Amino acid sequence: MPRPYVLLSAAVSLDGFLDDTGPDRLLLSGPADFDRVDEVRAASDAILVGAGTIRADNPRLLVNSAERRAARVAAGRPEYPLKVTVSGSGDLDPDARFWHTGGEKVLYTTDKGAARAAEALDGLGVDVVPAGPDLDWHVVLEHLYDVRGVRRLMVEGGGRVHTQLLRLGLADELQLALAPLLVGQPGAPRLFGPGPYPGGPAGRLRLAETRPVGDVVLMRYVPTAPGTGPYASAADRYWLALACELAGLCPPSRTAFSVGAVVVAADGTELARGHSREGDPVEHAEEAALAKIDPADPRLASATVYSSLEPCARRASRPAPCARLILDAGVRRVVTAWREPDTFVPGADGNGILTAAGADVVVLPEYAAAAKAPNGHLLP
Repeated sequence: MPRPYVLLSAAVSLDGFLDDTGPDRLLLSGPADFDRVDEVRAASDAILVGAGTIRADNPRLLVNSAERRAARVAAGRPEYPLKVTVSGSGDLDPDARFWHTGGEKVLYTTDKGAARAAEALDGLGVDVVPAGPDLDWHVVLEHLYDVRGVRRLMVEGGGRVHTQLLRLGLADELQLALAPLLVGQPGAPRLFGPGPYPGGPAGRLRLAETRPVGDVVLMRYVPTAPGTGPYASAADRYWLALACELAGLCPPSRTAFSVGAVVVAADGTELARGHSREGDPVEHAEEAALAKIDPADPRLASATVYSSLEPCARRASRPAPCARLILDAGVRRVVTAWREPDTFVPGADGNGILTAAGADVVVLPEYAAAAKAPNGHLLP
């Protein structure tokens, strides 16, 4: 299902802490970075923090700049972004500043926590939404997208929330402000907890930007490790967007589609890319990409192929269609934007060939327009 673009925002010390163990919040950022965060908030449709952050920091989560708020209103948006929190227990303090400042608020909680939260927050105008027996982040994000119209979600903490979203492959971007401080206190909260992350210890995020902001350094990272199974991760969207852009490199043709393809290892390493008619007039994108990889490369077994169009099921120009080439290469996961129409090959079902052989096929129709109009989609 479509979901918002999820941006994780945090400031950490040089030794990786979000705060110290004192009674007051440790201010890691300076005035310049606080203003940057305010700008990011103003550009967001919603801002989310966990209930633990509300208890520990008692934040207001406002857009502080009057000029930025006025610009939002002039653009037809609410003065303040939607304020969102999540709580498994529903145990929340109705006197917290979060509920009494800014615009609309919504709480996502468990089925059991919903009754408790509704009673505690009665009269405050908070939309309490149950998200399953256990708090299900997929349900939360889908509800924000479909019901609340949120397209860009800024997540400001805490570490547990950041950890969960990154582990699930639901974070599209990490904005990390590195502060020139050393906390060094056992028991102080850290940005991320231990556990399995996409791509494992070898998975490397892509550095999208780095720049000084006052005395801190802003680093923007984009996850690159593909998802697993039938669920789409943030990185899947990144790589499929790239495949759609590669389709724009195809020489024009009246008898074939323009398609781009990328093969990516489980740790996020790009193994190869290709596009239709790259080497000769009848070459397909997946074929071009796979031909650049050593067939004995062990990474193929856990790799993902991203193709702007469903891999072909039949073709007259080659002995094997692309769906078969993918399976013969050992790949068992494919992400694509749209199904092949009957324009050139009636009844094509490359996805059916792949799934019948045990491969996972993920279709992201929100990228279909970009796949059909190469160069019409820009990477985030």
